[in-house]
Amino acid sequence: MADDGGVGDGLDRTPAAPADVCVVGSGPAGALVAHRLAARGADVVILEAGPRFEFSQRREQQERHIRPGMGDPWEMGGQRDEYSTGGRHYPLNAARVKGVGGSTLHWQGMVMRLHERDFEMATRYDVGEDWPLTYDDLRPYYAAAERELGVAGAIDNPYAPPRDDPFPLSAFPPSYSDSLFAEACERLGIDMHSVPNARNSEPYDGRASCQGYGTCRPVCPSGAKYTAESHVEKAESAGARVIDHAPVQRLEHDDEGDAVDAAVYATPDGTEHRQSAQRFVVACGGVENARLLLLSESEEYPDGLANSSGAVGRFFMDHLFAGAGGRLDERTRQNHVGFITSECHQFYDDEDPVEGLKLEFLNYAGPSPVIEALHAETWGDELLDQLRGSYGTHIAMGGLVEQLPDADNRVTLDPSRTDDHGNPVPHIEWSLSDRTERAIRRANEIQHAILEELDASIEWTVGPDATGPAYHQMGTTRMGADPGRSVVDADCRTHDLSNLWVVGSSVFPTGGAMNPTLTIAALSLRASESLADSL
Repeated sequence: MADDGGVGDGLDRTPAAPADVCVVGSGPAGALVAHRLAARGADVVILEAGPRFEFSQRREQQERHIRPGMGDPWEMGGQRDEYSTGGRHYPLNAARVKGVGGSTLHWQGMVMRLHERDFEMATRYDVGEDWPLTYDDLRPYYAAAERELGVAGAIDNPYAPPRDDPFPLSAFPPSYSDSLFAEACERLGIDMHSVPNARNSEPYDGRASCQGYGTCRPVCPSGAKYTAESHVEKAESAGARVIDHAPVQRLEHDDEGDAVDAAVYATPDGTEHRQSAQRFVVACGGVENARLLLLSESEEYPDGLANSSGAVGRFFMDHLFAGAGGRLDERTRQNHVGFITSECHQFYDDEDPVEGLKLEFLNYAGPSPVIEALHAETWGDELLDQLRGSYGTHIAMGGLVEQLPDADNRVTLDPSRTDDHGNPVPHIEWSLSDRTERAIRRANEIQHAILEELDASIEWTVGPDATGPAYHQMGTTRMGADPGRSVVDADCRTHDLSNLWVVGSSVFPTGGAMNPTLTIAALSLRASESLADSL
């Protein structure tokens, strides 16, 4: 039997023969790149730190999520996943997955394009940074990404950037509570429109249509919501090899420091292996991308691999949550839909505040009656009365607010704490600017106005003092035309090493206020062309 690295499942985790391309990470960025290259005939190896979660176990994972005390359905925690924070606490593990499929295993599935202004913030507003490409440069790749993910949407957003093609799937209809919001918004002159979702409104790409389980985050048992597992499977069908339970410890380069020679990965028994390749793609997410480069320091790169600019780990950004909610004296039918069907981009491009903000009309305010019943200490008629009193009259709004890049917000290594392989864990320094806090307050003002127009009793507000991240980690290996100020170029190829690409949200120079996955996918498809041309 081949060496399974101590996992005990009998699978061979020894290195493949020198490959054309080694991809580190199997989330949406790595999976799309691996599939595109394998489909063109490249010999591709994917190294994934976590396990492969079998789809047949999704219902069991859903039960673990719903029932009290059954733990994280995605097995996060322990020494393997340790981290530290400074400044404002950043709860990294609250929305983190290591496994084949990456963050799309538990994401909410909303997929918007960035607006045109997001690519030229410095030029337009003298803040942030311009991207080394424009919206028009990325426009065809956005369309391709929507086809790959299977996006359900409608062309009803007057504030969205221009597009050439309809969405692959029809939009999900507005929810019942959306109709309640719509009446108030019409009176206030606030526009509502549909939300593009990477979940099937009808069968698509071998996946079922949405069955309405309502547990989209963190578990979709039907497979209607896109996960990168589908592109990993397509890559494997095209000849790619996946090695799971294989966290990469460091990248090693040649004597001159011009090219990466090997990815050194460990298996659970502590054995280290070297996977060599002609080209390497780092696709581990906004935090782990930076951490891997920093762990790969050498005599030629004493501050971390590909870090001659000093930008690796810096300019860490996330989206901030703003929200408000309460109750109506009528049924709102919340918690029936586990994702968002309506939003508002009307205030996104306002110059005051400069930070973009988008508003969301939530479909899941208030406690879930299933989860509340499972946690209750009462039974029978008493429990039924309790559920009737607590369920069905809640209503709420959410929103995302942009955070502009700041060099002091960063990911570094914490030598005082190590993971299960003895490596320093990631340390996140994170704070909010006065400008970001002002944008959050602006979002709250609009949310309150809508809720008050509905005659809702407002019971909670998430403002600047209570806000938290959306877990969209961005900016730590930013792209740019100037090698002295950025890590990768417009094709996601590192300035310092000729055969190393970095893909994912870590390359974003700015983050806008749109969920990042569609942009991750579009950039990854674009980078795969550059990579293929280099082989």
